[in-house]
Amino acid sequence: MVRHKWTQACCVFLFMVNAVTPVLAEEPDVSTPRTVIYEDNQLNQIVVPSVPAAAPAMAVGAESAVLMDVTTGDVLIDKQAHKKKPPASTTKMMTAILGLELGRPDEIVTVSPKAAAVGEATLHLDPGEKIPLYELITGALVRSGNDACVAIAEQIAGTEENFVRMMNRKALTLGAENTNFVNTNGLPNKNHYSTAYDLALIARYGLQNQAFSSITRQKETEIHFLEPDVLMNLRNTNKLLWNYPFADGVKTGTTNAAGKCLVASATKDGRQLVTVVLNAPNRFGDAQKLLEWGFGETENVKLGQAGQVVGEFPLAGVKPLSAFLEAPLEVSIETSDKGKLKTKIVWERGPDLPISAGERLGRYEVWLGDKKLKNVPLVSESEVLSPPKTWSFSKFLRQ
Repeated sequence: MVRHKWTQACCVFLFMVNAVTPVLAEEPDVSTPRTVIYEDNQLNQIVVPSVPAAAPAMAVGAESAVLMDVTTGDVLIDKQAHKKKPPASTTKMMTAILGLELGRPDEIVTVSPKAAAVGEATLHLDPGEKIPLYELITGALVRSGNDACVAIAEQIAGTEENFVRMMNRKALTLGAENTNFVNTNGLPNKNHYSTAYDLALIARYGLQNQAFSSITRQKETEIHFLEPDVLMNLRNTNKLLWNYPFADGVKTGTTNAAGKCLVASATKDGRQLVTVVLNAPNRFGDAQKLLEWGFGETENVKLGQAGQVVGEFPLAGVKPLSAFLEAPLEVSIETSDKGKLKTKIVWERGPDLPISAGERLGRYEVWLGDKKLKNVPLVSESEVLSPPKTWSFSKFLRQ
């Protein structure tokens, strides 16, 4: 018979909920190529982003903040976004990502004594309990269970220490170069740090995982233990899910060292943004303000599709070669910056032949003033072999 899980006794659980928050408590919560620059003046109608406006960022109380478009990865707001800070339980995003990528949702986890002994915000796991991995990941993201994170790590990597090394490698592959994890849950440690920008990168990556996105958008849910056969009700620590109709994730974090932190995502009219606020006295208010500014004052513009021809590569003595975009090009911009575009085609090789189909010829750059915003490689549309030898008619007559 399924029943709801209580830790020790109902009275103990109620005492823990109403107790004063402990000191470290989480809220339930090479060489340079030869280049020839070609200015393409026919594409000046294309829109590009400007330097992020300072006013909205300075209007929030968070010590560090960033606003990023999930599709493009472009930063729209930056307030000390690269400053290293304690990330608290926003750490659990990476724990969940690896759990989802490296484990099977239905594999059974047996809780170890070490995992059960983890304190602060927990699922109140007991040694020997059995629970599916997916349920543990849900508990880590929704209820911010510190103990669940250790159990996930031990299941995937054998030990938490091994798992943490995997977390750091994954962070580097995502471009989170100013992040270092020493545990799976974000409990304070002087060597455990990240930045608002890095956390946005991690969240952006996670939101592309359907399971991760589905879990973090839930206001309330329940998880099912197998041994004993009990249910646990969970309420998401992210209050923005109730207060902002477009919110759909991601994760809170709170310790005395980190202050109140939030990674939040929202989707409006098909566009998704993610914001991170660290050490923010009014984290939910700050996050909503940044998201609303992003939806109201910025937009995404597609500049080109993969395979679209945007230039002609000059060749000596033969017809120019069409060059196309190797990847789609889309930028997130402030709407007020339309019409301020400069574009450049930069050729990175000489006109010598042969040229292979698909060979990189140069890059297509997008500029705003003296700031380069983005570039995409330009590749050859077709193969061009060495030109045929020309015969001298007078030489032929003398033979």
